[in-house]
Amino acid sequence: MSYKKRPFLLLALLAAFPPLSTDMYLPAIPLLQRAWQQPLAMVNLTLVGFFVSYCVFLLFYGPLSDRFGRRPLLLVGIGIFILASLLCALADNVVSLIFFRVLQAAGAASASALALAISKDVYDVHERERILAYIGVIMALAPMLAPVLGGWVLTWFSWRWVFVIQGAIGTLAWIGVFRMPETLETPVATGALQTAGIYLQLLSNRRYMGFALMMSLMVLPHFAFIGGSADIYITRLGLSEQVFGYFFALNAAAIMVGAFSCTRLLGRVGSRGLLTAGFAGILVGGIGMIVRWIPGPWGLALPMATISFSFGLSRPPSNNLVLEQVDRHVGTASSLLIFIYFMLGAFAMWLISLDWTDKIHTIGMLGTVSGGVILGIWILLPQIKAKMRTKLCPNEGSCS
Repeated sequence: MSYKKRPFLLLALLAAFPPLSTDMYLPAIPLLQRAWQQPLAMVNLTLVGFFVSYCVFLLFYGPLSDRFGRRPLLLVGIGIFILASLLCALADNVVSLIFFRVLQAAGAASASALALAISKDVYDVHERERILAYIGVIMALAPMLAPVLGGWVLTWFSWRWVFVIQGAIGTLAWIGVFRMPETLETPVATGALQTAGIYLQLLSNRRYMGFALMMSLMVLPHFAFIGGSADIYITRLGLSEQVFGYFFALNAAAIMVGAFSCTRLLGRVGSRGLLTAGFAGILVGGIGMIVRWIPGPWGLALPMATISFSFGLSRPPSNNLVLEQVDRHVGTASSLLIFIYFMLGAFAMWLISLDWTDKIHTIGMLGTVSGGVILGIWILLPQIKAKMRTKLCPNEGSCS
């Protein structure tokens, strides 16, 4: 058990790479709009491009790690992240920053994809569900503290130091991985064609794909908020970068409380109960944002906190449920799951960067639709399964 405890903090740091790479940088977006005289849709490509690149490279790290091991892929990927972070700090126009952010994402993708795979290498199914929940608590500290730190960096130094700090964090992760033993016990010898075949197998796995697509809908309001929060709070509502950081931290704290509640309630309520509550909470938060019964910034902050709490509550058991649909090629399955997750997130970030008259209402619509669709499917799922069993096995005991 002592071996299993050692990678816990490293896994949390690896899983936190996406929020560290985005949320610390968010307060600088309005500043770069003014400095480089660029529209929000152009500057937001530094976010959208990051996540698209991130998603594409996830598809490579997973299967390569199943063949060559988790450790060497992480060392290469995090090394790329460190180099790209320093290049971002030297960017002098929006095009170069977009390019370096794409390169940064190519390295960061190794961390998230392989953290999930390592969790399955090291922990059994019951331990893993709880470990993922604890990692969710620690992960939530990154988006809670990152924009606050970014706001203070902008006040005392410049936006370039945001990326220098990211490079330093990447260096700590690289050292941790260098000291980590390899966790993959049985490598799988797969070539390029075989890897494509594995992805085709996963795409044809209806249970895996069905759960992966359904659970990933939760990210739509979450990433729309990430992509639009700086514009809403700083540009439209006139808040300072520091105050924006505090409001964003409230949202991140709600995710952390949700993940922590998951660890406490999992044994009492069970995975199904937590997922039902989480989906319902996203729906309620979306409706609250549309109704806007509270004026000013709190009209976004409080309903979004409800969505974020529900997101943190339901994400650990939803990830575990998806991974339980596969027995082999877990690294590839982890990569495809996160690919779907972040591609939907990139779409939401692009969508919210458009010139909407009321972006709070747009985020609320995404929460209402995604929460309502997932909750409806989730409630009807047992009935659908029962009907399918009856259709396949009309006589009781005929399929035993």
